Amino acid sequence: MLPAPLPPVRRVVTANKPDGRSYIQEEHSSLVEMTPPGRPGYRNVNVWRTVGTPTAIDAADTIQEHSGAQPPADGTILRVIDFPPISNDPEERRRQASASLQTLFKDCVHDASHPNPGMHITRSVDYAIVLSGTITAVMDDGETDLHPGDILIQRGTNHAWENRTDDIARVAFVLIDGR
Repeated sequence: MLPAPLPPVRRVVTANKPDGRSYIQEEHSSLVEMTPPGRPGYRNVNVWRTVGTPTAIDAADTIQEHSGAQPPADGTILRVIDFPPISNDPEERRRQASASLQTLFKDCVHDASHPNPGMHITRSVDYAIVLSGTITAVMDDGETDLHPGDILIQRGTNHAWENRTDDIARVAFVLIDGR
């Protein structure tokens, strides 16, 4: 049985009025939430993206145009992922990893035959910020548990994420286009 889901991700966006005064332009649940079939409890919320560098501070919101894991060329993507506990059944783990990687993140480099079915590579520098729960960052050689407030800097390496607890883990990711 899955733990209760976490509350929706709330997105608050600021802006400047023509006279230069700042204000809250919008606040609501994020507009782009994806839950892949075959991965119960897994929720990917794309919150914001930038296109180009330097980015225009007042650029229009284009998050609904985004697909895949990679940020746009010379841009960024902010996403929040809720990771449910992993299954104890190795075949179910393989099926669930494939469900999310092949559905939401087809643009990642993913070797389905790897011993860890969730291993993948993005061509980006990623800041992974643990918001709640505990998540294990798995590398080809080594792993570490990350707790709320911990930040991992992912630099184009083969990696996987595993929630080995009984609670949902929530992680915010900022992906910056890399080369």
